Amino acid sequence: MVDFRLSEEQEALVASVREFAREQVAPVIAEHYEKKTFPYDVVRQMGKMGLFGLPFAEEHGGMGGDYFALCLALEELARVDSSVAITLEAGVSLGAMPIYRFGTDAQKAAWLPRLTSGEALAAFGLTEPGTGSDAAATTTRAVLDEQTNEWVINGSKAFITNSGTDITCLVTVMAVTGPKELSTIIVPSGTPGFTVAPGYSKVGWCASDTHELAFDDVRVPAANLLGERGRGFAQFLRILDEGRIAIAALAVGLAQGCVDESVKYAKERQAFGRPIGNYQAVQFMIADMEMRAHTARLAYYEAASRMLAGEDFKHQAALAKLYASEAAMDNARYATQVHGGYGFMNESAVGRFYRDAKILEIGEGTSEVQRMIIARGLGL
Repeated sequence: MVDFRLSEEQEALVASVREFAREQVAPVIAEHYEKKTFPYDVVRQMGKMGLFGLPFAEEHGGMGGDYFALCLALEELARVDSSVAITLEAGVSLGAMPIYRFGTDAQKAAWLPRLTSGEALAAFGLTEPGTGSDAAATTTRAVLDEQTNEWVINGSKAFITNSGTDITCLVTVMAVTGPKELSTIIVPSGTPGFTVAPGYSKVGWCASDTHELAFDDVRVPAANLLGERGRGFAQFLRILDEGRIAIAALAVGLAQGCVDESVKYAKERQAFGRPIGNYQAVQFMIADMEMRAHTARLAYYEAASRMLAGEDFKHQAALAKLYASEAAMDNARYATQVHGGYGFMNESAVGRFYRDAKILEIGEGTSEVQRMIIARGLGL
């Protein structure tokens, strides 16, 4: 029989992150969100807890866990705040994971100890201003200068998470390196010609770090090539497939957070002489919210289990990401309705959930891209 129950070790991880989110994140995140400041203290604490090292081997400074452990942590963080959750998700699955999966021994030794400890962050340079979902249309170029044995990079990237913090140490950049050839190159922060634009003014995720990046004759050693030359697109597709499970977990956290806040409010808020939770209309809204969160959780659990078993999981990852992100969006809308005017206030958790939910249907593959993947998996 299929068993979806967590092990004692996994339950302990969930309990630990849940307590951290409620006691350390919840009291401070509203101010960070309002001021649009990056929560360095929270990130530092997550590093000390070992959250950035969850899916990595101990030899690289990791915790010796797996990708599902990361997903469990993301869900619990997102039940309280998505800015903190996406900082962890991007730092691990998009920042450190490409180096862990495809890096040389020297690259791993140079970068992973700082990344897995949370001392430093890395970013994932894929999206460009004019390409969006059409990642294969990348225009950023890298030419190998054989005289100096350096890559010379020119181009720009857009919407890059964790790319401009005080602790960002590198960006992995996908660039055209030859005819119909895409490769991935490590660009350390502070490299001459590498410019980080001011942070975006965003609808949601206001306490996370997001920038546009420019590369003007940026020179890095040839040894900064990540993985095989010409395999950059295939590498990023693998990273994105894994990342979609993580985003699904984050979306489930937001969806469940909407349930948590709505149940609490429905018990406290009085209308017409009794708690609004006594009215069937409110009960049914919250019941539907719980149904969506529960079903989305099962979807990402299955996708993660297939990944860890070494089975093909692309189809299940797309299903999980699509359903969970849309469940989060629906739950945020319902939760705002339950809370009425209070749900429309930025100071409320539900107000932040409402603003944070939409990007989940866009980032790491839009809902339309997920439907394309699912349809192809069905032979269409």
